[in-house]
Amino acid sequence: MELLIGHSPDPDDAYMFYALKAGKVNFPFKIREFLVDIETLNKLAIYGRLDVTAISTHALAYVADKYYVLKVGASMGLRYGPVVVGGGGSEVELVAVPGTYATATLLLRLAMPKVKTVEVPFDRIMDAVLSGAVDAGVLIHEGQITYERYGLRRIMDLGEWWYEQTKLPTPLGLDVVKASLGLDNARVIRDALLESLKYAMQHRDEALGYAMRFSRGLNMSDTGKFVDMYVNNYTMDMGSDGERAIKTLLQWAHDSGLTPEVNFTIV
Repeated sequence: MELLIGHSPDPDDAYMFYALKAGKVNFPFKIREFLVDIETLNKLAIYGRLDVTAISTHALAYVADKYYVLKVGASMGLRYGPVVVGGGGSEVELVAVPGTYATATLLLRLAMPKVKTVEVPFDRIMDAVLSGAVDAGVLIHEGQITYERYGLRRIMDLGEWWYEQTKLPTPLGLDVVKASLGLDNARVIRDALLESLKYAMQHRDEALGYAMRFSRGLNMSDTGKFVDMYVNNYTMDMGSDGERAIKTLLQWAHDSGLTPEVNFTIV
């Protein structure tokens, strides 16, 4: 059987999937890889087009009927997450967000419900803020660790805000498997992804070298710093705190009228 596997062309996803793609771990399926930005992966998952994929946790509210959530592969930060940044002005009315289904967008709407938002590709958000086209922007990916170099100021760390509200990790991203593949195959895929993670951690320089191809100008040190932010103990196994974080976020979003009610299965 061949599986269509989607993940984003970002250092953390590349690091996680490296050993699986490179044949470093046992995997009984053929792999067809599709690399594209996370918002596109979210939309493809809504249509059930990918067998295995990374998604935003926000998007789970729209795909839980089609996919199992893997307890391995989650992107969660404890007391840190997407950063809302601004330029010189003090008023924040219009905020650039990285996509409709991005978890960062959902967190912003919970934390700052009165602001207006406009979607901007994630890699153009700093430019939008610097140009004055928007008052602020929500940074994901490597922008979280580089924005100060461009003279931007932090308005809010949404992961820090989330922790203050819940005392839980920030559940930003998940890996999911199409439910039609069945629980047994989902467990095989989960276990292989765990082995891929273990290989990357045991062969860090090798895996980081591959991740550097997707680092968009970051040096090795910054790439490693970013990977370490989102490939952590929760990635190996989200555990009960990770599961509670997902449930808390999606229930809060539903109660706020932002997402449909959802039930999901973790494998």
